[in-house]
Amino acid sequence: MSPSAVRRAIAAGAVAATVLSLAACGSDSAEASGSGGETQTVTVGTLRGQPHFYAPFLYEDHAVDGVEFEVVTLDSTPALTDAVSSGTVDFAITGITATISGISQDRDLRIVASAADGGSGFIGGDDIQSVADLAGKKVGYIQGSAPEVAMRLILAENDVDPSSLELVAVPPPEMASAFNSGSVDAFFGTEIAVSLATAAGGHAITDPYDTPIGKVNIGLVTTGSMVEDDPELVQKVVDTHAATTEYMTDNIDEWLPEMVKEFGGDQAVLESALENFWLRADLSEEYQGQVEALAGAMVDLGLIETAPTADELIDASFAPES
Repeated sequence: MSPSAVRRAIAAGAVAATVLSLAACGSDSAEASGSGGETQTVTVGTLRGQPHFYAPFLYEDHAVDGVEFEVVTLDSTPALTDAVSSGTVDFAITGITATISGISQDRDLRIVASAADGGSGFIGGDDIQSVADLAGKKVGYIQGSAPEVAMRLILAENDVDPSSLELVAVPPPEMASAFNSGSVDAFFGTEIAVSLATAAGGHAITDPYDTPIGKVNIGLVTTGSMVEDDPELVQKVVDTHAATTEYMTDNIDEWLPEMVKEFGGDQAVLESALENFWLRADLSEEYQGQVEALAGAMVDLGLIETAPTADELIDASFAPES
């Protein structure tokens, strides 16, 4: 299958129908395991139009022999983890926070590679020069996200009581416009809102990564059943993912214009956003520790009841060495 033949089942207005129609694909690729020399079709979920989620669209160019890929786009990381745990896609590039939440609810999910770090920012206007200046201000945040966890850790580190702020939950696509219109005075959000707000005159209040959870953002996730039943396929997918992220890191000028051509967007803003991302595939000990710290912080903040263990969250046996 050539790259141009990759199916992009976009979920706009029909996520449920898309997921149902792909259920057979997910099952078929699992059942094809070990079927002597046959090409296996792997369905991979991701988000559309975001550079750090773009790797699956390039997997075909870097695919290991015997594997071809179909790309499915959904509208949120919780929807992606739902699709993996239900078996309607085989793998997904998805949020680590959403994955931790799913595993804490006994969903059969495993992180088998990292995908991208970073992508966050704590942005304010001219009258907010420090975290202490946030008192009494309207502050946007993404509810239940890793940036929310980091925001609350930073507030605690700076002795700022969250109740002294007017916290406003804002969906990621609306964050930049909320800041630029004055609906919020500051926000802890993600790209590309961070780059858009910065271009409009906002500035970083503090280092968003200076917490125990570091830069943890998104990863390559599959099911524990897939890991157990078809480790050879998992290795092939992780190898493809690693080769793709290495290519993307070294060749932004080649693939980013193609992404913009396909999905639209301001290339200059996306280039700025990529400076705030670190594409990767490894699962270093430091990374694993940051994932565990994120899970612990999610418990402390009441986002989940119990923190999964590292073994429940991650299988590092497939990822390349850091």
